Amino acid sequence: MSDSYFPRWRLADDTVPGALIAPDERLSWPKNIAMGAQHVVAMFGSTVLAPLLMGFDPNVAILMSGIGTLIFFLFVGGRVPSYLGSSFAFIGGVIAVTGYAGGGPNPNIGVALGAIIACGLAYTLIGLIVWVANARGGAGASWVEALMPPVVTGAVVAVIGLNLAPIAAKGAMGNSGFDTAMSIITIVCVGGIAVFTRGMVQRLLILVGLILSCLIYAVLANGLGLGKAIDFSGVAAAAWLGLPHFAAPVFKAEAMGLIVPVAIILVAENLGHLKAVSAMTGRDMDRYLGRAFVGDGVATMVSGAVGGTGVTTYAENIGVMAVTRIYSTLVFVLAAVIAIVLGFSPKFGALIQTIPGPVLGGMSVVVFGLIAIAGARIWVVNQVDFSDNRNLIVAAVTLVLGAGDFTVKLGNFTLGGIGTATFGAIILYALLDRARRA
Repeated sequence: MSDSYFPRWRLADDTVPGALIAPDERLSWPKNIAMGAQHVVAMFGSTVLAPLLMGFDPNVAILMSGIGTLIFFLFVGGRVPSYLGSSFAFIGGVIAVTGYAGGGPNPNIGVALGAIIACGLAYTLIGLIVWVANARGGAGASWVEALMPPVVTGAVVAVIGLNLAPIAAKGAMGNSGFDTAMSIITIVCVGGIAVFTRGMVQRLLILVGLILSCLIYAVLANGLGLGKAIDFSGVAAAAWLGLPHFAAPVFKAEAMGLIVPVAIILVAENLGHLKAVSAMTGRDMDRYLGRAFVGDGVATMVSGAVGGTGVTTYAENIGVMAVTRIYSTLVFVLAAVIAIVLGFSPKFGALIQTIPGPVLGGMSVVVFGLIAIAGARIWVVNQVDFSDNRNLIVAAVTLVLGAGDFTVKLGNFTLGGIGTATFGAIILYALLDRARRA
């Protein structure tokens, strides 16, 4: 491995079907751009859904996901493949501090933004502690790993996918039998491309599957009248370039007190991401843990400063990497650039609105499922012993809390399923481990 801050990306031999492309390798530029576009597609649904649920501007979220990804890339020195998108961990807290009831822009968005920046600052400070400790002796991540061993991180990663499963299922069912059938067709398209194609088509299964599914939907709905036709009038009327709706933060102590604890969830998500990438690439990513935390924290602060959501390393893109076996970090630079350009394009926003709901529902089923499997992979690779009742109970309780969206309400503070599952896994493991050692 190079001693320079950034790796010297070497051209990979991708002629062998299913060959692993390492983080410090690269494809040809046309293939890099295609893979970057696929990662944009993979993150798009969740990155847009989160701001919609909180009353934020989706175009700002897309823009800041690209900028945040570049910030993360700089802090980790291009060594950790990752895309940063809107974090679902903030939704409960943002709704609580703003009183947002849905339906259009959030009138109190500034209060939420100030709290998101404070959370990003806390997250950054945690990262700096780990970073400095690693630099002094390589033990900076030890306390993080003690709190969140593989049984915990695997469960937390799996829970993110399982917690989102109801959203995917509801979107896949739609409002009619045609919608349900189209979602199933979308799943079959992606599965067929994954199994029966080879080369770059197989590696681009998400993007190709989306395009193929949209074409099939257009034939059945616009051509044969079997479902709601795709309306392109909004695309024609939208401008090619335009600014999204930025917003300024407002700092209030009570709001910051409710949202700052989300930093713990982001730590668990990021740690799970690095563990998953380590398992898939066979490379030790622990040395970059502090830098990854700092990059994610700074990206969250920058996003909150202009009206964007808090960001996190995206498990959706882990799923894409798991299927394509392409981990080149340059792919994520290109994905970020594409997202930034699209963030300034109202026409692109209008085009995305034309993607049929059943197609997005089917894609969500596939991608969210891949997230859950990435968590299970952490267990397998780290040889988590489920004959140990401590591990068995921790994993079982965590999965049910997260998948069931177990919500805790303490006054005005609401902690959703991912949060309760994360804290529950950490606390339960610590208690059971201490009891066993006693």
